[in-house]
Amino acid sequence: MEFIQQNIYLVAIAVFSGAMLLSTTFRSTGGARSLSTTQATLLINREDAQVIDVREPAEYAAGHLADSRNIPAGQLEERIGELEKLKDQPLILICQTGPRSSGACTRLAKLGFAKVHSLDGGIESWVQAGLPIKKGTKK
Repeated sequence: MEFIQQNIYLVAIAVFSGAMLLSTTFRSTGGARSLSTTQATLLINREDAQVIDVREPAEYAAGHLADSRNIPAGQLEERIGELEKLKDQPLILICQTGPRSSGACTRLAKLGFAKVHSLDGGIESWVQAGLPIKKGTKK
């Protein structure tokens, strides 16, 4: 107890840094369930998950997952009709590095989509894992 009283500032700093570490560990990414590239691949192959790319069209054309659908995050609410039939199906949302898709997952969850996921690290992690992408836009 004497040590704590003599070193109150050091103890306070240690407690604060520990609390910050725990908060970042347990903090959810916007309510979205984050998936690794391996988990996303398994979900696509085993449960026929639909991939929604929430990047802008120019980013999408530069490289995207095969059979993914491009609905930019800013247009999600106005194009929600395109996703209504997929409400009970697993959806994997992808952006460049993760934050946009995580936010989009939160918005879709509020709209009643039960199985929304975000690809951790976005398309960049997909490419780093050596997984295939397509270039150009869908016809």
